[in-house]
Amino acid sequence: MPQQSPEDAGRDRDDDGRARNARPRDRFGRPLPFGSPGIPRIPDDLDLPPAETLDYAQRLLDEGLAFNAHEVLEAAWKNGPFAEKSLWQGLAQFAVGLTHIQRGNPQGARTLLERASERLSAYGSAPYGIDSPGLVDRAHTLLMAIEQGKPISDTDLRARLTLPR
Repeated sequence: MPQQSPEDAGRDRDDDGRARNARPRDRFGRPLPFGSPGIPRIPDDLDLPPAETLDYAQRLLDEGLAFNAHEVLEAAWKNGPFAEKSLWQGLAQFAVGLTHIQRGNPQGARTLLERASERLSAYGSAPYGIDSPGLVDRAHTLLMAIEQGKPISDTDLRARLTLPR
């Protein structure tokens, strides 16, 4: 087993020494003390087909759970085909950008929304009905609001990942 550093002592790790997600979290993904009630966690081994991933992430975004949506999209990024990694990474970064807005971290939001916008724009025409142009537009609108110090409502954070069916 890998050697633990002193700062890692007491951290939740699996048998291979990788960090685990067992600590409860609030609705914005911030860690809570062990034993606290938290938002249900996304399983570390989540592996869904693309349409189910998008539906699940959308439900979470609609409920204001951008951090959890990010975890669902991150699982697709890590488990999906190599050719689609930048697309899923851009979607996950978009959700993290929303999370930073929810947490009141404009610099983090700016950084992640810019990265998401770049990845989604560079990917080109996205499969699975993903609305890359709409998400890029939403990212730019949010970035402008952040730049201008305008308030961002919960409704502003309810982005649609896919085009209407």
